Parts: sequence; C-alpha cells; structure tokens
Amino acid sequence: MHTNQTLKSYRGRFAPSPSGELHFGSLLAAMASYADARAHQGQWLLRIDDIDQVRVVPDSEQHIINSLEQAGFEWDEPVYYQSQHIADYQQALGNLTAGGLIYPCYCSRKQIKALARDNIYPGICRETAIPDESADEYALRIRVPEQNLSFNDLIQGHYCQQLDKEVGDFIIFRRDKVFTYQLAIVVDEYLAGISHVIRGHDLISSTPRQMFLQQQLGFATPRYGHIPLAVTPDNLKLSKLSHAKKVTTDLTTLVLAARILGQAVLKAEDYQHQQDFWKHLFQIWQLKQVPKMEKIEIMY
Repeated sequence: MHTNQTLKSYRGRFAPSPSGELHFGSLLAAMASYADARAHQGQWLLRIDDIDQVRVVPDSEQHIINSLEQAGFEWDEPVYYQSQHIADYQQALGNLTAGGLIYPCYCSRKQIKALARDNIYPGICRETAIPDESADEYALRIRVPEQNLSFNDLIQGHYCQQLDKEVGDFIIFRRDKVFTYQLAIVVDEYLAGISHVIRGHDLISSTPRQMFLQQQLGFATPRYGHIPLAVTPDNLKLSKLSHAKKVTTDLTTLVLAARILGQAVLKAEDYQHQQDFWKHLFQIWQLKQVPKMEKIEIMY
C-alpha cells in the first residue's frame, strides 16, 4: 500500500451503509457531496459501507442504488464495496502494529463503564502485548497521544478535539473480528483518492480520529464539510431506527432537499425534468450557503 501525499483533483463520494432503504437524511448528504463535486468539475463516487455484515439488510444495497439512479445521480466509477477490501484493512492494521501503536484489549463493556470517566477508555490494557492467535477473544486499540487535532470544516468552521481526553485509545479491530468504521474509511478514502468528504454532522467528532490514523499511515487528509444532521420533530436522527421512510425521487423532493441545504433553486414546476434541476443546482451551488447548524428538523 503506497501512500499518496497530495490530492490534486476534486474527488468526492457518498458512502451509505446498506442497513435500510435510502431516506431523506441520506438524500441530503448525497446531494451535498454530489453537487459540490460537480460544481468543482470534479468526480463523484459511490461506496457501499458494508464492512459490518451484521448490520446489512438484504437487498437494501440495491434499493439504495436504484433510488439514487431514479433521482438522477451519476457516479463516475464502478460502485466500491468495503467488503471487497478486507486485505487492504489488514495491511493498514499490520503497518500500525509494526509501528508499535496497537495493543489488545480484553475489557468488557461492563468493566469499561465501571472504570471509565465520561466513557473515555482508561487504558487498562495499554501495556498488554499482542498475543498469539490461540488467545481468547480481544479487541485491538490504538494508542492515542496527548494531542490536539483541529481542522477547518468547510461548513461548520473551526473544530478542535483533544484525542486523549475526549476520545481515548479507540478500537480499530473489534472483538468479533470486524474492522471498525474509523480504520476502514480512512483506507477507503485513500484508495479512492478522495479529496473532499461532505457528510452529516453526526460524523464530525470522528474526523480527528480519522486524521490521526491518516497521519500514522502516511495518507493525505481530505477536506471535510459536515452538513446539519436531519432529525425528526422528536430530535431523532432520520434512520432505520427512527423508522425513516424510503425517500421519493420526484422533483418536489429534490427541490425540498436543495432548499434545506440553503440553495436558491426554483420551484419544482419550473423544471421540465430532473436533468434541468441538476444542471441548475450545479451552476448555483455554494457550500457556504449550507446552514451552519448541528441539526435541522425535517418534516418528511
């Protein structure tokens, strides 16, 4: 795995998990990343984040792809599947282990809850050596130094996090032998040469962890922008758990999504078809018009 130190051209992506059908919150993230890529004459990719097979709902991946196609989205390369890149995650883990950054953790959630302050792992297993394969089940954590990591979010502005005090040593390989989201997407972004990541605000707190992993692996860091998180009137994130319904792909829905993202699009009836809407959105798109908010209530 060679490292790329610079990202010269704009390459964005949308990366849904196949845990249900496409809902309105996911449409907002897809539209924001897609429009920003096209407004910069960049490329846009579709990735299916299916590393955690336990969460995969049968046929939902195809439902998501079909919905995006029906809404007029076009991606520039074949769909990327995390489940086809296990060897790449293993190589990254091997590099981190060789650097002395990884240690096994045998702690149960109950133990951690009893000893941790503010859910920050207290480093109980920090000096434990990597065991052989015959050992009992364990997770793998990465040592986090006393380090502030900050970045200028393209939408939300300055964001800073002190990893050791706000996150602690975090898991990158789970007890059930699944690579975590944090490690997997760092490798995914690198392999695809992603230069810009536009996604929901619920992931902004994960960004410093991903930046830390990028630093350790020698990967370039993309530019990040986090749109407001779509929530229900009861302050629940639009998701399968909140029973978010499948999004429709008509012009009225697309116009509603664009307006929620702060863009001055026309009325739905002013567009003859989807292609007109997308062409206009690409022409007028401005990321700075996206609301600088953590959450936005959606009536859909």
